[in-house]
Amino acid sequence: MSGAPDTAMVLAAGLGIRMRPITATKPKPLIEIAGKPLLDWGLDSLAEVGVTKAVVNVHYLPEQIVAHAAMRQRPRVVISDESAALLDSAGGIVKALPELGPRPFYIVNADTFWIDAAEPSLARLASAWDASKMDMLLLLADIASATGHSGSTDFLVAPDGRLSRAGGDPAGLIYAGAAIVDPGIFAGAAIAKQSLNLYFDRAIAGGRLFGLQMNGSWITVGTPDAIAPAEAAVARAQAVGA
Repeated sequence: MSGAPDTAMVLAAGLGIRMRPITATKPKPLIEIAGKPLLDWGLDSLAEVGVTKAVVNVHYLPEQIVAHAAMRQRPRVVISDESAALLDSAGGIVKALPELGPRPFYIVNADTFWIDAAEPSLARLASAWDASKMDMLLLLADIASATGHSGSTDFLVAPDGRLSRAGGDPAGLIYAGAAIVDPGIFAGAAIAKQSLNLYFDRAIAGGRLFGLQMNGSWITVGTPDAIAPAEAAVARAQAVGA
């Protein structure tokens, strides 16, 4: 994994409104799937590929996430506190840039995860990363390998890996909530509420947004009734890999 990112941003500051009533007393990243908090599914994937530092942003019931993260040794967790104002995905990254450093880093959503079929998806991302032509490299999943996804597709992939918006095209793929990003794309950005979608579109316009389809099972947990299908998907994937 020489040259692979050793730092990551874990987006964990959402309100989890659709997960109520569970999230009335517990932040969504700490909801357990198959005996493991959602946050730990992501952090374990990062540790597996050698990430040594993960910046986790917090907003809702932050003390619970802070206490949980303090129990981990790998990767080392640094908290980015957004208690004062929720900054959305890109805004949270901009606030955390001093901790993330000047090199490309991973982004991982704390409310989605995956079970790899073979080589770790994050390792495959690192192998495919090419800073000379990419601003962002997204991990993508197809509908057939997704559990809990209720929306449409996100991106179409050109033969060279460049992405364009799918506009719901069934031939498209889903953004799987993991990526490698060049921090330079945030240069000059203010610490304010803003979405990563703005940066996706800028990278598309410049021909510098690329994607890589994952091998395995991708799982998203948006509502309480998505927990049982998620746990069933974990059991199926682990049985195949056993």
